[in-house]
Amino acid sequence: MAAFLKKFFPKVYRRMEEETAVSNYCKFDSHLLTLFTSSLYLAGLIASFFASSVTTAYGRKPSILFGGAAFLAGAALNGGAVSIYMLIFGRVLLGVGVGFANQAVPLYLSEMAPPKFRGFFNNGFQFSVGIGALAANLINYGTQKISGGWGWRLSLALAAVPAAALTLGAIFLPDTPNSIIQRADDGHAAAKKMLQRIRGTADVDAELEDLIRAAETSKAAAAANPYRKILRRRYRPQLVMAVAIPFFQQVTGINVIAFYAPILFRTVGFGESAALLSNVMTGAVGIITTFISMLIVDRAGRRVLLISGGGAMLVSQILVGTLMAAKLGDHGGLSKGYADGVLVLIGVYVAGFGVSWGPLGWLIPSEIFPMEIRSAGQSTAVAVNFLLTFVVGQMFLAMLCGMKAGLFFFFGGWVAVMTVFVYLLLPETKNVPMEQVEGIWRRHWFWKKVVGEDAEEEEEGRKVVGDSSL
Repeated sequence: MAAFLKKFFPKVYRRMEEETAVSNYCKFDSHLLTLFTSSLYLAGLIASFFASSVTTAYGRKPSILFGGAAFLAGAALNGGAVSIYMLIFGRVLLGVGVGFANQAVPLYLSEMAPPKFRGFFNNGFQFSVGIGALAANLINYGTQKISGGWGWRLSLALAAVPAAALTLGAIFLPDTPNSIIQRADDGHAAAKKMLQRIRGTADVDAELEDLIRAAETSKAAAAANPYRKILRRRYRPQLVMAVAIPFFQQVTGINVIAFYAPILFRTVGFGESAALLSNVMTGAVGIITTFISMLIVDRAGRRVLLISGGGAMLVSQILVGTLMAAKLGDHGGLSKGYADGVLVLIGVYVAGFGVSWGPLGWLIPSEIFPMEIRSAGQSTAVAVNFLLTFVVGQMFLAMLCGMKAGLFFFFGGWVAVMTVFVYLLLPETKNVPMEQVEGIWRRHWFWKKVVGEDAEEEEEGRKVVGDSSL
């Protein structure tokens, strides 16, 4: 919004409104603006590691509560900001909230969901994020029209509404059976009762046995630092996925759209209001396609969605890059027809992401780790996600200025790489109980060569521990 830029980023405002000699691609190139945007993710990166300890020691619920409280404080500071420092500090508190919520919520959903519906419930996380993004875009579009230039305050302060819902709602959440067993030596009866409650049946002995066996293995290995333990050869495939999947999720270029879509639409010739409205449209596409992913992920499987979504994203990025390279110069804008074409292609790109890498980038890391390193593994995935989000957010505007339309070919190249990666190295996990997912690596054509005898020996030890405990 012009009033927001004028107050906190006056150099960007002058470049946008007054300096006609500046290239279309460079008008928003500001280190301060990118610091404001990406400071949230740097804070989230650091917070996710603290969240791992809280989640393991006290359960998933306290982490969600703490994240909600940090959200509330950040929203209050941003809405009342009178200086750039206050604005960025509020953004950092929002990052702390994101770090705790992103670490605990996907774990909570995966552990509470029945195996055959785990993809549906976990994808609900990304679906809800999409609803939040669409709500934010609609609020931005509406508050931008408020006379007096104070609409940005209302826009930022309204983040307190979902923050309050998260905080108050978490108070009433039960803990997961996995966490009950993991944290209490005598928690078997309570975990069984919780399993019967959430599964709607008294016949939960088989699932409970899996949880108890995993917990016994976890406790037997409790003396080892989980971050050191995760480096063992046995866990090498999971660690690779915990790093590669969030890495690839970010180098798709999605945060180019999530952070800077209005700037991108301004670059190709849309006005302020039209740019915000276009962002609403792409947000709606993301929600619809994520909901479709929720419905089909447990039937189609993870691999099919990732490969097909990657193909759609690759094609759309190549076409956007080609169109902008051919038709958008350093000055002026695209004609209405070409600008609308860019909007449609970005909609296709968002649809591809929404059905694949958006929700599955959170689902897969949350379901592949055994209990003894699950919290550490999730924190690793969240930290990599935030680190890459920070890097992309911090560098994008400078990259847009330097690479211009070639930036879309850069991200498109990564989409091609990650689609091949999934085809070759990611096994299917649909309908596999979480405590049995570890076995898929020993059956995979490549990973069985990596885990090898080390995994088999540890599995024998795991069975001995389980048998003695029973």
